[in-house]
Amino acid sequence: MDGWARITTEDLTELKLIVGEDHLRSDEESRHEYGHDETEDLVHPPDVVVFPASVDEVSSILKFANERSIPVTAIGARTGLSGGALSTHGGIALSMKRFDSIIQIDERNFQATVEPGVINQVFHHACKAEGLFYPPDPSSWGSCTLGGNLAYNAGGPKAVKYGVTNQYVLNLEVVLASGEVIWTGANVLKNSTGYNLTQLMVGSEGTLGIITKVVFKLLPYPKEDLTLLVPFSSAENACAAVSAIFHEGVTPAGMEFMERDAIDWTLKYVDDVQVPTGEDIEAHLLIELDGNDADVLFKDAEVIATVVEKFGAGEVLIADNQAQRDALWKLRRRVGEAVKSHSIYKEEDTVVPRAELPVLLKGVKDIGAKYGFKSVCYGHAGDGNLHVNIVKGEMTDEAWNTELPKGIREIFELVKGLGGTISGEHGIGYVQKDYLDIVFNDANLAAQKAIKKALDPKGILNPGKIFPGS
Repeated sequence: MDGWARITTEDLTELKLIVGEDHLRSDEESRHEYGHDETEDLVHPPDVVVFPASVDEVSSILKFANERSIPVTAIGARTGLSGGALSTHGGIALSMKRFDSIIQIDERNFQATVEPGVINQVFHHACKAEGLFYPPDPSSWGSCTLGGNLAYNAGGPKAVKYGVTNQYVLNLEVVLASGEVIWTGANVLKNSTGYNLTQLMVGSEGTLGIITKVVFKLLPYPKEDLTLLVPFSSAENACAAVSAIFHEGVTPAGMEFMERDAIDWTLKYVDDVQVPTGEDIEAHLLIELDGNDADVLFKDAEVIATVVEKFGAGEVLIADNQAQRDALWKLRRRVGEAVKSHSIYKEEDTVVPRAELPVLLKGVKDIGAKYGFKSVCYGHAGDGNLHVNIVKGEMTDEAWNTELPKGIREIFELVKGLGGTISGEHGIGYVQKDYLDIVFNDANLAAQKAIKKALDPKGILNPGKIFPGS
């Protein structure tokens, strides 16, 4: 365990006194269940799983762990794709499952106070019932928790117009590694009081503190939406059309890219979705417009149709009703699961300035040809976020383990050269940390490690994540 203290029988007894005997598990089945997320086929079981239900219990657990140098890994719904919830050094898995209350939706101030175990989609619909809008909606929104979204600064399809998680966070209740409890900000729209600890915590992957409450900013819910599906005979042209649409003054709520294999595999995985897939179609753009005036949305759709025609698009299809819209978005949200069910795979979460998407896509395919791997690409084209799913297929184990990392490094070097970075919303976690040197120099890494050391001197919070060699 690399110098970490091992969990003893006495430790288990003390932890039971904190959370109660019914809220601690140390059996092999539970340890295995909470030892994996959706990252490849990796499993790193903790020594024990605890299920606190209050900030006082979290505080007591961290004080206990800090005194004994026991690693603590915060765990949400385990839908992550970078291994951030893996207990790579054993220790305590701190499940936030019982922190599942929407404490208040404040319609007067367009705010909500919630706990981190609330499911994203549940929160979205609770806000919608009050005429309010929480835009971040990751593909796993039906199962992922707000705490996980905060940990990785999740985005989703609507990020192109509305931004990602951190743009909606006003204030956080956080338990530090020492067990001390702080609020990071204030429940106001402007705040220049001291360092911005709120934004520091968002995206920190559970390495700086444990979030126990969050105050979100909300928006009015848009009254109208329109969904378009645009087929292209060239995947690169589909990517090139993205920037051109923005140049015409149209900002979609969502703009998703799916290449042919992504659609074909997903259509086999879901039963109730139909999409035209003629032999000449290489890719689709799924575009959503929203606002408060239907006439404006249809005019924007006409502009889009004119633009994409210049890039060789086929007939633009408009979803006629909510059922059709839901079916198209279901197809997009299930792509990742479909790819994973098809083959052993690795998912790389690249992001570049959106005008560079065609170059990135071509580069990924060229690098794949060089190293002998196949990729299935899809993602949030509107903000330049391309998910590159590398499937093992016919690759030998040796090539998969020795040659593929070289190819991934070349993809990330290409991304950096295009002005991008190696993760847009999945985080660095466990599987990307050895590539961090591509985007950060030694001084940058030293500054980040100094922050970690200041807030978590013993390094108990989610060790083995983010930093190379950790």
